[in-house]
Amino acid sequence: MLDLWYSEKWSEETKFSIKIKEHLYSEQTPFQKIDFFTSNEYGRFFTLDGLIMITEKDEFSYHEMITHVPMCTNLNIKRVLVIGGGDGGTVRELTRYSSIEKIDMVEIDERVVRLSQKYLPFTADKLTDERVTLYFEDGLKFVRECEAKKYDLILVDSTDPISVGEGLFTKEFYEDCFRVLTDEGILVNQHESPYYERYAKEMKKAHDKIKAIFPISKVYQFHQPTYASGHWLFGFASKKYHPLRDLNDIAWNMRGISCRYYTTTLHKGAFYLPYYVEEMLENVE
Repeated sequence: MLDLWYSEKWSEETKFSIKIKEHLYSEQTPFQKIDFFTSNEYGRFFTLDGLIMITEKDEFSYHEMITHVPMCTNLNIKRVLVIGGGDGGTVRELTRYSSIEKIDMVEIDERVVRLSQKYLPFTADKLTDERVTLYFEDGLKFVRECEAKKYDLILVDSTDPISVGEGLFTKEFYEDCFRVLTDEGILVNQHESPYYERYAKEMKKAHDKIKAIFPISKVYQFHQPTYASGHWLFGFASKKYHPLRDLNDIAWNMRGISCRYYTTTLHKGAFYLPYYVEEMLENVE
């Protein structure tokens, strides 16, 4: 019997591995290499260019934290733009809100979406919700050409700043996001990890760019065991709302949305960062 393992290099001296039960599918698209696996420990998971995007076992922490933190800060969000997120998990969480009227998702690689619908129904099953419109095009171009003040919330559910995800970490992109957000708009972006040097470098660069554009710019943390180090971050930027001072915890809890990771108590704690992370964010170049 073959002993097959998937391994991902987190640094020059560190690798993370999962024992593979079956390699379900592999495809090279014009944009990236897509692979789907199944394992006993993590269930189904998929990778882009050799990097884990989600696993069946721990995807809920990422998708709940990117979505419910801004939704609990502004209860009146009605129009949402998702950049990336082809696995569908972020859209799944958004569709739990009856108050949301429109969800536009822009994914550059249609094959990610179609294959996720086939192999990852636990995240992709809400992409057919009647409020969801899928656009298969470059997110940078979409935002650049979008009308001003169209969205209440933008969620940048991106890969790392390499290959197709590189442009989603630029000053120009963040400026365009600011323009297309309403006066009460919120931007949440995948913000990398503070732990390993190559991820921490990108984290600091992204934070420096965003805080120069938005009057409110914060960073919050969550635990994702299959991402490098397990300690991962989101950026929270807003024209008006502060994620702690404007937290609507009582009203949000009355909505009765049950989560596996997110709570309004955790919401508060997520913004209290370890000192070494605070120090990194204060000393951006």
